[in-house]
Amino acid sequence: MDLCDYNTVKRLLASHGFTFSKALGQNFLIDPLVCPRMAAELEADRNTGIIEIGPGIGTLTKELCKIAGKVVSIELDKRLFPVLRETLSDTDNFELVEGDVLKLDLNRLADEKFSDMQTVKVCANLPYYITSPVIMKLLESRLGAQRIVVMVQKEAALRFCAETGTRNAGAVTAAVSYYAETEMLFEVGKECFMPVPKVDSAVIKLTPRKKPPVAVTDEKRFFEIIRAAFSQRRKTALNCLSGSLNIPKQCVADALRQIGAQENARAESFTLEAFAKLSEIL
Repeated sequence: MDLCDYNTVKRLLASHGFTFSKALGQNFLIDPLVCPRMAAELEADRNTGIIEIGPGIGTLTKELCKIAGKVVSIELDKRLFPVLRETLSDTDNFELVEGDVLKLDLNRLADEKFSDMQTVKVCANLPYYITSPVIMKLLESRLGAQRIVVMVQKEAALRFCAETGTRNAGAVTAAVSYYAETEMLFEVGKECFMPVPKVDSAVIKLTPRKKPPVAVTDEKRFFEIIRAAFSQRRKTALNCLSGSLNIPKQCVADALRQIGAQENARAESFTLEAFAKLSEIL
C-alpha cells in the first residue's frame, strides 16, 4: 500500500470512516522523500528502540520500522487504531500504545518496552498546537534518548534553533538550549501534507546534553526568570521581571547592572549565561 499516494490514502481513510480532526491538528505526511530522510537522521540500528509520537496512518512509522529494533508509537486518537493495524500489518517490530504523550510516564514506557535495546531515540511529526509542551517534556524527563528528530511548524523551528541573545530567541529557545543542542535539518512545504495546512514545516534535530552548559543552583527559579523576562516581548526585561515576579525594580536594576546589562535591555538580548547569572542573583 502506497501511503504517499493521495488517492490511496483517501480510499484508506474512507474505508475506515475516518475524518480529520482540527482539534487534534491532524495533517498526515504523504511525501515519499521526507519520511526516509527523517528516519535516516536518527542514525538508528537494530539495537535502537524508537518512540514515535503521533503515527498518523503510519507513513513515517514504516520507515522507522525498517531501521530500528523496535518502534513504539504513542497515539491519542483511537479512530486511527484500525487504520494502523491495516497499514502496519506486515511489520513485526511495531507496537501501538494508546495515550496522551503529555500525560504518559515516558521513562517507565522506555524501561518497559526497550529493556533489550542499547539506545533509545525519538521521532515525531508533531501537531503544531502541542509542539513546545511535547519537546519540553521529552527534555525535562531526561529520558536518556540520544537523539530527537521532530517535524514542527517552520516558525517554531526557527525559534527552537535560534541562538540565545539573538532577535529570534524566545523563552523556549533558552529552555531548550539548556537541555539540548539543536540543529535545523531541512524545510518541508505544506503541499507535503494531507490535508494541506496553512504554513510550512521544518525538521529539527535535538541532541540532549549530558551536562547543562551553565550551572544553576535552582533550576525551577532559573526557568521562572526566563519565562518572566520573555512574558511581554515589547517590554524591557526590567519591567517584565519586576512585574511578573513582584520584585522591586531597584533590585532587578541592580541585578542587571551586575551582569553587565542595560536597564532598557530586552530578554532576547540575554545569553543563557546571562540568565544563569541573573537567576543566581535574584
